[in-house]
Amino acid sequence: MLFSTAVTAIGLLAAQAAAHGAVTSYVIDGTTYPGYEGFAPATSPKTIQWQWPDYNPTMTVTDKKVMCNGGTSADLTAKVAAGGKVRANWKQWTHAQGPVMVWMYPCGSDFKSCNGSGKKWFKIDQMGMTAPPLSGTSWGANQILTKLYFESTIPKSLKAGNYLIRHEIIALHQANTPQFYAECAQLEVTGSGSASPSGDYLATIPGYAPQSDPGITVDTYASNAPTTYTPPGPKVWSG
Repeated sequence: MLFSTAVTAIGLLAAQAAAHGAVTSYVIDGTTYPGYEGFAPATSPKTIQWQWPDYNPTMTVTDKKVMCNGGTSADLTAKVAAGGKVRANWKQWTHAQGPVMVWMYPCGSDFKSCNGSGKKWFKIDQMGMTAPPLSGTSWGANQILTKLYFESTIPKSLKAGNYLIRHEIIALHQANTPQFYAECAQLEVTGSGSASPSGDYLATIPGYAPQSDPGITVDTYASNAPTTYTPPGPKVWSG
């Protein structure tokens, strides 16, 4: 009986793990960089990605873990030219409903002292629902489900320097129970750009929107669900 119970518990844990996912590698201007994988980040190779402890979702937008999935600074940094491509890869993803958002944060001269604090985060890309209904598959998250990657362009006019890049999925498959999945990596942006976002383009993470924001608490399967969707947080800054 005890053996049966233990086996059942292990099976449930495995099922829970399989239902979740995280960015596990990057392709940046054609160069592949490994990320952390599974539940053993300590055994992963050195990477540009902030170390995260598990696949489990963050459940509130005000939880500190929502910033970089509880990650800590990385050993390496990837160079990318302003205007270049950054592709984040997932090994697994399960849920079709929910937005994908890509954020950046200026780190100044030293990544070791860069903690993501303050109202400095800005979006460079996002994909919410591209066609109704909310319960369908026309979502950014469904692209992760079907392609296992999301590719974005670094704004061509962005000022050169050190940045965090943050990929976030909000899984909306359960009513009023959003699940936040976010990972961060270190980039050195090169080029002659001199622009930086300001004002309404900037946000603080955690807490870039209230938990009551319609883009967070929406019931995608409600009979009276809206036919449009706006991702939470500021608008995308394209440079």
